[in-house]
Amino acid sequence: MSVALVAGFMTLLDVSIVNVALPSIRSDLHLGPGELQWVLSGYALTFGLILVPAGRFGDARGRRNVFIFGLAAFTLASAAAGMATGALWLVIARLVQGAAAGVVNPQVSGLIQQLFEPRERGRPFGLLGATIGISTAIGPLLGGLLIQVFGTADGWRWIFYINVPIGLVAIVLGYRWIPSRPPERREQESLDPVGVLLLGVGVVLLLLPLVQEREWHGSAKWLLAVAGALVLAGFGWWERAYARRATSLVDLSLFRVRSYGLGALVGLLYFGGFTSIFFTYTLLLQSGLHYTALEAGIAITPFAIGSAVTSAIGGRVVIRYGRPLVAIGLVLVAAGLACVVLALHFVPGRGAGWATALPLLVAGLGSGFVIAPNQTLTLAEVPVRRAGSAGAVLQTGQRIGTAVGIAAVGSMFFNRLAFHGSWDLAFRDSLWVTVGFVLIALAAAVADVLATRREDPHVSLHPRAH
Repeated sequence: MSVALVAGFMTLLDVSIVNVALPSIRSDLHLGPGELQWVLSGYALTFGLILVPAGRFGDARGRRNVFIFGLAAFTLASAAAGMATGALWLVIARLVQGAAAGVVNPQVSGLIQQLFEPRERGRPFGLLGATIGISTAIGPLLGGLLIQVFGTADGWRWIFYINVPIGLVAIVLGYRWIPSRPPERREQESLDPVGVLLLGVGVVLLLLPLVQEREWHGSAKWLLAVAGALVLAGFGWWERAYARRATSLVDLSLFRVRSYGLGALVGLLYFGGFTSIFFTYTLLLQSGLHYTALEAGIAITPFAIGSAVTSAIGGRVVIRYGRPLVAIGLVLVAAGLACVVLALHFVPGRGAGWATALPLLVAGLGSGFVIAPNQTLTLAEVPVRRAGSAGAVLQTGQRIGTAVGIAAVGSMFFNRLAFHGSWDLAFRDSLWVTVGFVLIALAAAVADVLATRREDPHVSLHPRAH
């Protein structure tokens, strides 16, 4: 479990740690805006693309070897990114790094399903939720520390190099400690190559206009998203037909299970708001208020601290309280972010970091009650033999939510900045879009709570996993 969580932490950390290094990368390698966008978004694109096929492959062929292969590829790609001498080199390394992260992550949630009984999964999923929340929130701080220690010229390279020794140790310990349990062999076992192709094309078409939203001008780019939706509809038809004769890539019947369907929706919407906070706040602090990379990282740390505390608690009590715990967390996140807006209204300028510390702590406390408990409840009724692919579908939704959130919040941020010329106002207005994502996620969580109460009012607070 320790090896799996360390690997998960590394791969998720690289989603956000690069944000504070972009100014250094731009000046050292002379990257243009489009190239910088691919350094940041290319990772998320290939990460989301490979998740489901990798989860299915781990289910079918055994998770340990797939995990170790992905970790080795991630370690090599990190070393290559750190040694980059130009834009193309760095972008390719980031694309490979993202794909390798997509191989590793579904094996982590699959291993939890495999190694723990349903009633025991609260704590390990709590640790996984803490890992997801902390790695994303702490990324800017660790990036700022590395740039401070190694200098603005070469500090960005150590953001990638730091993965190498950790990855090598995790590969050795993973091979020794993670059990190699042979998967169930069924007569019609298949990796569903047509399903893999349709899903891959659909995800790429859907994500490309989102990750390139600021670089591709005009509205024609959204035709790709429409095409992506049509391809994914074709994928759904294919999966239903394929499931009648063999094991499909994604078991669509899982979405008829309310705990999985609504949980996946909550995850998609919450990640749409959750990760966009760090994108726009880092821009405000570094570009608008001229904070150093380290100062910007420190300003975001209260969120990470709050998330760390409640993730551990949430994993322990989720079996007792169920989805209402997620709803309470979402209320705290929305309230904390609304207070961030108020704090910046009354304390504009360089004092923003201090003014937002307490509201971000409250939002972080709420976040810890969302990510880990929602992951536990969503996967509670998933058969172990489908754990990797089910967890991968859940994470693919989170990656799509992240891309949609950054595109929507970023669009509001940059439009307000261009119109008013005020970094403070641009961030405050864009933060309301983030709050909107959180409130819609809250509506989905409340719908699950009410449906559970209608089914059995005597156990309305208990998750279906109980």
